[in-house]
Amino acid sequence: MVQRFDVGARLSEMAVHNGVCYLAGQVAADGAQDITGQTRQVLAAIDALLARAGSDKSKLLMCQIFIRDLADFTAMNAVWEAWLPAGAAPPRATVQANLAKPEWRVEMVVTAAL
Repeated sequence: MVQRFDVGARLSEMAVHNGVCYLAGQVAADGAQDITGQTRQVLAAIDALLARAGSDKSKLLMCQIFIRDLADFTAMNAVWEAWLPAGAAPPRATVQANLAKPEWRVEMVVTAAL
């Protein structure tokens, strides 16, 4: 059985199947913030969705990060590393990308175990 959360016409924010939680790309609600603020918002959204599924950041299986400007890479990583539990770094890819809205600086897609 597939369980979907916050289902819309275009996408669901999260789906759970066979003990794995798949999140849609998470972006900042306040696009006026800098990369540090936007990264914090994204990670808070990830925490909230994982909690709803009965998981948490210690169970991340994979993360894909899309960043608008590679000049923000170091600052984004500082927030990421402070948020991530020691010894729980998942496989990860980070790529520069034109995001759907010009104010978005970062988008993250994660997969986690339950």
